[in-house]
Amino acid sequence: MDWVWYLFSFKGRINRAKLWLAGLIIICWMIFLAMLMSGLAFLLSSNGPRDIGFGIDYLFRIFDPAFYQSRPLAELPVLLFEAAGSVLFLWVYFATAVKRLHDRDKSAWWAIPLVAIPSFYNQLGGWLPDDSYFVLVISVLALVFCIWGFIELYCLKGSRKTNRFGANPLAPTDTRPRWEQRSEVEMVPHKAGPPPVWRVKPGYE
Repeated sequence: MDWVWYLFSFKGRINRAKLWLAGLIIICWMIFLAMLMSGLAFLLSSNGPRDIGFGIDYLFRIFDPAFYQSRPLAELPVLLFEAAGSVLFLWVYFATAVKRLHDRDKSAWWAIPLVAIPSFYNQLGGWLPDDSYFVLVISVLALVFCIWGFIELYCLKGSRKTNRFGANPLAPTDTRPRWEQRSEVEMVPHKAGPPPVWRVKPGYE
């Protein structure tokens, strides 16, 4: 399998199993990089960082001036590392989700309501007033899109036939060698009698 296409490209189709596998890969990467960064921080300083993680929360706080006031300057490399890792994991998540939408014969624009809105709601919700019916409506919509996106991406089968985004990833592949006409067909030499005919060579029948 082409792992670069599978994890980073937005073209083509993948089935449900590969989307679940992509989530497992992201979790394993997060654990490995968090352990690696914690070890490096422990070796370079007596006090390691308070917490190391990846996700939208860690990506958004790099733009929050109040966060820098509560952290020492020595933790800036850790913050940048978390932001870079979050971008990587979000890219893989959205790339595989878009290919799964293609498998459902849906365009990448469906990733906005089914993937982006539920993912970014926790951050955007904090900017809205608490006592508002508008916030309640947004919360309900985010929950509906979250459930719909999970069912659409992780539970439902893809298109059985070839659609506008490619062939069915679960379709069986023909592994038989191509028919070489010149090597398998011969002409019977002309003899007295009927005209020459074409036949399959012995052994290829």
